[in-house]
This record gives sequence, C-alpha cells and structure tokens, in this order.
Amino acid sequence: MSYRSTDVDILDEDQLFQEDLFAFAGGTEIEPETALRNVQAKGVDVRNFLTRGNTEKALVTAIENPPYGSNTTDAKDQNTKIVMEVLNSIKATDIPPLVRNLTLEQQDVLMKYIYRGMASPELYNSAVLLNWHEKLTEVAGVGCIVRVTSDRRT
Repeated sequence: MSYRSTDVDILDEDQLFQEDLFAFAGGTEIEPETALRNVQAKGVDVRNFLTRGNTEKALVTAIENPPYGSNTTDAKDQNTKIVMEVLNSIKATDIPPLVRNLTLEQQDVLMKYIYRGMASPELYNSAVLLNWHEKLTEVAGVGCIVRVTSDRRT
C-alpha cells in the first residue's frame, strides 16, 4: 500500500528522455525550420538595433526566446553568433548598467550564452566573455551560475 499520491519514481532523471525533460520543464518542441527562420528574423532586428546604436535593445532582442529543443542545433548556433556579435559590440564600461536592467530570467539566459561561447574559444573572444561573466556575476550573484548549470534546458 502506497501512502503517497504523486509517483515520484517517474521523475527519476535516468528514466526521462530528452523530449520528456523538455516537456517537463514547460517548453514546447518547435520545428527546426521554424526555429531557424525565427532566429534569422531576430538577427536582422538585432543588427538594425546595433546600427542605430541601441545596444540595450539589441541585447534584449538577442537573448529573448532562445531556441530550445533537441533538433534545433542550427538555430542554436545561429542565435549564439548573434548574441556574441552583440556582446563584442558593447563597451566594457556599458556592461554593468545593461546587466542591471535585465530581468532575472534574461540574466540567466545571458549566462548560458556566455558559457556556450566559452566552450568554443576558437570561435569567440574569451576575454570579452570573461569580462561579461565578471560583470554579470557581480549583478546577478552566484545564484545565476547555479541556476544555469543546473538547468536542463539547453
């Protein structure tokens, strides 16, 4: 006889598949082609904001609605390039006010992109990413790092 009303054994991480983890996290799977089109449209908007000098809006646009899912690798790579383009275009003195204006969720997403960029030092400027990491950690705290490293959505 079981005294618990929720079957916690079904939530064992060894028993969940990637799509189940994603669905459990509250996401909906998106088609790879749709995700890539969305990211390409976002890239145009971000470049327009950068051209006009509106770096804050470019950063927010670049990190909002990241492509989650198991089949969206091309969209993820493209979005990472867009975010890195924005990060490289912002002066170091402008970073703290920009980071302070971000919501908690936006700060976490930004930290994910920073770590993704650090994973490919041959593609992205590690010095810039370390500077962003330092400033973001000062504002968001260590909790941001813990949330990002423990989040299953990639």
